[in-house]
Amino acid sequence: MPPILLPASAAAFAPRSTPNVVLGSKAERWLTETLKRTNRIKRPLNNVSQHFRCLTETLSSPSAIWTLCSLILPKAPESDLRKDENPLVEALFNYQMLAVEAYIVHVDMVSQHEVAFKLTPETIETLVEYHKDIHSVDTAAATWNWSEKEVQLKKLQDDFKQAINRFVYRTNAIALEGLEEDGAGELLRGKSDEARSAIMGLFLPLLPPPPRIVDVVRPTPLLPSSSGAESWWQPTMSQSQHASMDSWRMVSSSPNTTSSDATSSMWASMGMNEMQLSSPSSSLSETYSTDCDSPRQFCSAPMTTAPYTAAMTTAPIPQLPLPSTLLQQQCSTSMGFGGFDWGRYQDFQLPFAM
Repeated sequence: MPPILLPASAAAFAPRSTPNVVLGSKAERWLTETLKRTNRIKRPLNNVSQHFRCLTETLSSPSAIWTLCSLILPKAPESDLRKDENPLVEALFNYQMLAVEAYIVHVDMVSQHEVAFKLTPETIETLVEYHKDIHSVDTAAATWNWSEKEVQLKKLQDDFKQAINRFVYRTNAIALEGLEEDGAGELLRGKSDEARSAIMGLFLPLLPPPPRIVDVVRPTPLLPSSSGAESWWQPTMSQSQHASMDSWRMVSSSPNTTSSDATSSMWASMGMNEMQLSSPSSSLSETYSTDCDSPRQFCSAPMTTAPYTAAMTTAPIPQLPLPSTLLQQQCSTSMGFGGFDWGRYQDFQLPFAM
C-alpha cells in the first residue's frame, strides 16, 4: 500500500491554507452535479481544469466549514451534576451538545479516492477544555491514589492536546456529495458515526500503575548444629535388635555326627561385642577336613535359618589390626576373629555335605 501523503496544512498546530486537490484525467459525473448545485454563479464545467478551479475556490472559502458529527457531553464533573427524578430535566441541565467542525485539507481522486478533514481551532480548544475540566476530574476520581497520580494526570492532558491537534479524519471522496453552498457541508451515509467514534477514542482513561509483585522470601532451613550432629545422624536401635540372636542350626548329614546342641549353645553364649565381624570368607570355610569320610566332601560354615543382621550399638568400633600386620603372621586357620578361634573347628564335629 503506498504511503498516504498529506499537505503541510494537515500537520499539528498548522494554520489553515488552500486545500490540496488532485483530480483524474476525467471528472466524475457526481462531482460535476454537486458543483453545479452548490455554486450560485453559473460557471462552465466542461473539462478537468474548470472542475479543479471551481472545487479549490469553493473549499478555500472561510465559510467552507463541515460538521463531522455532534457530541453530547456533560457540563460538569459527575459529582456536580444535578439529580432529579425526571430524566428530561437532568438531560437539560447536565448535558450540552457540541458540533464537531472541520475543514477539508486534502482531496485525492486518483490514487486513494479520499478526502481528509482537520478540526477547526475552535473545536480543538473546546475539546481540550472539556478534557481538562471534566473528563480528567471524572477519570481521576475513578482511580485510587498513588504517589505519581498528578504527574500521570498532567501527562494524560498533554497527550490529548497533541492527539487532538494531529487528528485528521479521512473518508471516501464520495463524501463531497454532502457539499452545500459556500463550501460548507456535512457527512452523509453514516460517516458521522465513524467520525464520532474516532474522536471519542482519543479520550483515554487514567490507568493506575500495575500492582507490584512482592517476592515472598522464605527463611532458609537451619541445619543441625555441630554439637548434636553425632546423635542426630546416629540411628537408633529397637529392643528387638538388642535381643539375643538365634543360634546357628546345623543339619546333620551323616549318622556318625552328634547332635548340634552343644554347638548351638556355644553360638548363643557369644556376646554382642563378639558378633561385630561378618562370617569368614569362603576361602576359609571351603577347607578340607581330616574327619571327613571322603576327600570329596568339604566342611562348610554354619548357616542361619533367618537373615543375619549386624548388630548396631552405640559403643565405638574397636580398633582392628591393619592388613599389613596380618600379612606378617602365618596364614592359617588359627587366626581368630572376635574371640573365636577358627583353628579349633576340629574340636567340633561340623556337618558337611557332598
